[in-house]
Order: sequence, then structure tokens, then C-alpha cells
Amino acid sequence: MRIALAQFNPLVGDVRANALVIRALAEQARDELKADVVVLPELALTGFPAADLLLRAELHKQIAVVLEEIIQHISGIVLVFGLPRQTARGLCNAALVWCDGKELACYHKRQLASQAMFDEPRYFIAGDEPCICKTNGVSFGIVLGDEGVNPTMFEQAKAAGAQIMLNLAAMPFHAESEQEHEAAARVCVMATAMPLVFVNQLGGQDELVFAGQSMAMAASGELCVRPPAWQAGLWLTEFVQTDNTWQPLPGLIAAIQSFEAGVYAALVCGLRDYMAKNNFQDVVLGLSGGIDSALVLAIAVDALGAERVEAVMMPSRYTAEMSLADAKEQAETLGVAYREIPIEPLFQAFLTSLQDVFAASAPDITEENLQARCRGVLLMAIANKKHKVVLIASNKSELAVGYTTLYGDMAGGFAVLKDVPKTLVYRLVKYRNSIGAAIPQRVIDRPPSAELAPDQQDTDSLPDYEILDDILQRYVVLEQDGQTIVAAGHYVSTVQRVMQLVESNEYKRQQAAPGVRISRRAFGRERRYPITSGFKNIVNFQHRK
Repeated sequence: MRIALAQFNPLVGDVRANALVIRALAEQARDELKADVVVLPELALTGFPAADLLLRAELHKQIAVVLEEIIQHISGIVLVFGLPRQTARGLCNAALVWCDGKELACYHKRQLASQAMFDEPRYFIAGDEPCICKTNGVSFGIVLGDEGVNPTMFEQAKAAGAQIMLNLAAMPFHAESEQEHEAAARVCVMATAMPLVFVNQLGGQDELVFAGQSMAMAASGELCVRPPAWQAGLWLTEFVQTDNTWQPLPGLIAAIQSFEAGVYAALVCGLRDYMAKNNFQDVVLGLSGGIDSALVLAIAVDALGAERVEAVMMPSRYTAEMSLADAKEQAETLGVAYREIPIEPLFQAFLTSLQDVFAASAPDITEENLQARCRGVLLMAIANKKHKVVLIASNKSELAVGYTTLYGDMAGGFAVLKDVPKTLVYRLVKYRNSIGAAIPQRVIDRPPSAELAPDQQDTDSLPDYEILDDILQRYVVLEQDGQTIVAAGHYVSTVQRVMQLVESNEYKRQQAAPGVRISRRAFGRERRYPITSGFKNIVNFQHRK
């Protein structure tokens, strides 16, 4: 029994284009790999997440048409793929099994994912029974998504006669997701002594990225095949029968990427597919001489190529000479178009126009934000004139506490570092420089500064980033309360202040551009808090001041 795993990067909603790729993969698996079965991801025909497109009648009309075309053109191989399917009971998240124009089986997902990024109960009704499909003398069980880490699903399939479990999935990437999923799947496999074929979606879709990270696992829990992450294509797993059981033979096992390599690849994939799938061509970004924009520039070049990237340095009266020199050096190293546009004339024009309004007020953060907004206007003008997308360099730490300016450094079309904390920015820069010169060492070594006031440093307004990021990880990602965070070693006053900043800047985050999700809990689709709220987090004990 030869099973081909198809890591596939669909375009959400384009069922005709996706159907053509499915057909091509099936034919390639049959003709080149001599596979008996080819398995594609969950909802491969529509892509995931299709969200409210699933509510459109026209989408389902198109699905019906392309299904007929698939049936007519694919023969000589068993095709297993996911799609939304209308039933008498309602819409189901389904897996179809086809061979030679005949439907061999159809499984309806029973365990619907209710997390905000999936919200499957909004669109689908749950199935009510396991599905066993027998072909070429082998009985397959079928599960979808994170049903593949539910031991009960494996036990029910085994009891119904399954010999091999097929898990079609569209499970988004987060750092270390590959190791975690593999460990969870191994528990199910070993509990039932039933081998597993897991096939996951690939590519970027708005804020989500999918790494593939497919695999074949023996009944013993031994990993036998693991295709490279982030790579589209077909990988063959050959099963042999021993003592009435089927076991996969050892094949290619690609190495698991390091934490930093995986996150960097996710950011590159997310930006590349966002541009390609939306038919955008080129990008422009403000290159400040700081570490955030330096990392974004490197990611943009790796994702799109230097010829599609433009960097603009926009110095102010507070910009240090080293910032100018470092920005120019990085642009030259990476080979991107580079220009300098001073903002002093614009800034002075704003101050002159507002002098009567500001006459009774001392300079404050308003003047700092005006500088950021001058830069935002320039970048958006360049983008409009040259038909480019503005890349935003604000990171997760800044977005969490509001240390970023609306209509200034938040202006743009895609926020590459939206889910990347500041401390991780440094780790990613070190990783990127380890594979090729990209970012000047002085950019890494100097203290971070917005350079919007004389001798300004980020620590003038924020705790040290090591402290801030640990509090944010606990509060935003792990959803710990204030007392738990204080008990972990942080001062009450610091925790209270950071929590208050997070809560009071929800209005900013809901105006932020999309960006790549690389953590378990990102700002955006899966973290839905009200802008207007009287809720307050209070730390009730004061043993640390």
C-alpha cells in the first residue's frame, strides 16, 4: 500500500484553481510515485479558513461544478480530500474518498473546533459517527483537524475495524507546534496500536500561517516520514502488512527547525503569501536604523526579493548620525532601493499651523506623535503613487502597551512583527545574521529608541523588555491574573501598570493592520476584547512593591 502525502497551499475561496491543483497532485501521485492513495488537507477544496464565504450560496454552486470535473478526470488512484459539504441536516466539514468516479466514503467532522480562529460551530453541524473506508484490502479510519489528537476518535475507529488512521488537517503554525502535535498524536497511536498518516495545510492566509508539518507514524509511535516544513509537494509512504497489521516503512524524515528558524520561516511565508494571494507586487518601509525595521527589511527581502523592496530613511532633528549610517549600510548590504527624505520641513509646517492651538501647552507626546505621523504620510504617499504596500515595523510588545502611534508607525498594509515580542526580535536578528550578513551589529548593540525626543530611550516609558515581555506572555498569551504574575517574581506596581496599558490600548489594536500569527495567542482574530469596558484587573496583595 503506497500512500502519498500532499502538502498543499490553497487559495481560499478559489475552488476552481484549488481543484486544478488537486487533480494535478493526484495525477502526479499516480503516475510518478505509483501511489495507491493520495491524501490532501482538511477543506483543501476551499482552503482554510474560508470564514463567511461558507455562508455564500454561490460558493457551494461552484463546489458542485468542480466536484463533477474531479470525478470525471481522476482515475486509477484513491483520492482523499477535505471540503465543505451540504447535507440534509446542514453544512458539514467533510472528507471525501473517491476512486474511478465513485464515492467510496464521506466523513463528517464530529469534534468541531470552537476557538475564535476556527469558530466551526458558526458554519458547520457536527457529524455523529466514525467513518471507515475499505480500499485495496485496507480499512482506513478518517478524522479531521485536532480530532487527530483525541484518543477517543482513534479508539472508535479501531473498534469499527480501521487499520490505518488518516488525519486531514488545517492546523495553523505556532512556535514549537510541530513537536507538540507529534507528541499528542503519538499518545493516540500507541494507545490503539494503529499507524497514522497526518496531512496538514501549507501556506499563509491573512494572519494565519500553515507549515505543513505532515507525517506518517508507525503503530509503535515511531516517526517514519516527515516532509520538510514550508514546502509544497508529494511525499510517499509505503505500508507493508505484517501479522494482519499495516506499518509504514522508514522514509524521509526532515529535521525539525530550531525555534528561531521556524518563526523566521513563518514570517517569510506569511508576508510572501499575503502579497502573492492578494496580487500585490512591491513593498516600501521606513528604515529607521533601529532593530525592528531592520528585521522587517531582511524578512521582506527574503520573502519577495530585493528588487521588490524599497527602504526610506526619514530623519528628524532627533535622528542620530549612527541611525543614518546604519540604515544606509543595511540597505546596501541587502541590495534594496534606498532614499532619504527628511521630515523636518513637514514637522515644522505642522508646528507652525498649530502654534495658536498649542500656545498655552508645553511640548509633550503630541509633538513626538506628529513626527511619526509625518513619516506615515510620506510612506503612504509613496505607496499610493508607486502601487506598493507599506510594511509596518511595530512589534507585539509595543502594540500590547500602545507604544506605537496611530496613523504614524502603525500606518500601512501589513504588520510583519505584529505577534513578535521585542526580545524575540533580537533572537530573530541573531538567527538571520547567522545565515548571511543582513543587519549591522551596531543596530543590535545600541539601546532601543524611537528617536522622537532628545536622548530618548524606550526604557524612559517602558520597563526593560525582558520584564515587559515576560509579563505580557503571562497576561496576554497564558491569561494569568495579576497575583499569579506577581508571584512569578514581578513587582506589583509594574504588573498593574502593564495590565492597565494593555487594557487601555485595545482601541489601537483593533485599528492595526493584519500581521503574521506565530504564538498561541495573537492580537487579532483569536483575542476578542471590547474596546469600551469597565473591567479592571486588580492585584490585591502588596508583598512586592
